[in-house]
Amino acid sequence: MKPPPFSYHDPRTVAEAVSLLSTLENPKLLAGGQSLMPMLNMRFVLPDHVIDLGKIDGLAYIREAPSKEGGNALEIGAMTRQRDIEFSELIAAKHPLLREGILNVGHRQTRNRGTIGGSLCHLDPAAEQVLVCLASDAIVTAAGPNGERAIPFREFPLAYMTPNLEPDEMLIGIKIPLWPAGHGYSFLEFARRHGDFAVVSVAALLDVDAGGIIKRAAVALGGVAAVPLRMDAVEARLVGQKASEELFRDAAEICRAIDAVADVHATVEYRQHLAAVLTRRALVQALAKVKR
Repeated sequence: MKPPPFSYHDPRTVAEAVSLLSTLENPKLLAGGQSLMPMLNMRFVLPDHVIDLGKIDGLAYIREAPSKEGGNALEIGAMTRQRDIEFSELIAAKHPLLREGILNVGHRQTRNRGTIGGSLCHLDPAAEQVLVCLASDAIVTAAGPNGERAIPFREFPLAYMTPNLEPDEMLIGIKIPLWPAGHGYSFLEFARRHGDFAVVSVAALLDVDAGGIIKRAAVALGGVAAVPLRMDAVEARLVGQKASEELFRDAAEICRAIDAVADVHATVEYRQHLAAVLTRRALVQALAKVKR
């Protein structure tokens, strides 16, 4: 299989890339290429211009910085390779859920080239980095002709594989607020084979006090609908209650009511069942990792 013909561009700055996006007809951005190249080869996308972001300096970094919302946050450049996230000591110490999610992404070869920004903009509802950012209340920064704008990740997925970006905007960075030290976390997914897209995935975060009371919870589901789902009802059932397997089982049953999709891999009922089972298991695992 071969891609359709297109003109290739390799800008050196964000401003140059945005200018190309604004002036060229039918452009497509190339980040890591792990999603775009197969789609080009299979003729699922037919751009007239491909804009390669690989030579733009300053879009690959991992750092901790104070957050305007209070506390500290991880700041990650959109062109940061998934392999760098996987082996980052800062991420392992400060946001281990992100590392757990990354370990479920494809295979080592794809993580070597794939970028976090490319995954977020591709916005596959089963993508692990998408799910972690939703559970973590991440904020993404987009750059366009009118400057930069911050987008809460809850507002980023508009529809199936459709991010909240204007045609002349590009993602340049991600900010992930940090949870308190000692919080619990878990990332679980069920796929037909290792490296396949998840049939159902769950990301869970728990903040539990010394008495076992859940002060804060975050639960998100991937692979079950056109966009990843933040399970507010599950979180509301957990917060203020004493953590226990019985509570987790009760809260996870809420997932059986989700408006799941059916495809060749799973029926609606099977996805609902998996969502409930994996959510309960993820909460149990998250509690086991809490350090009080």
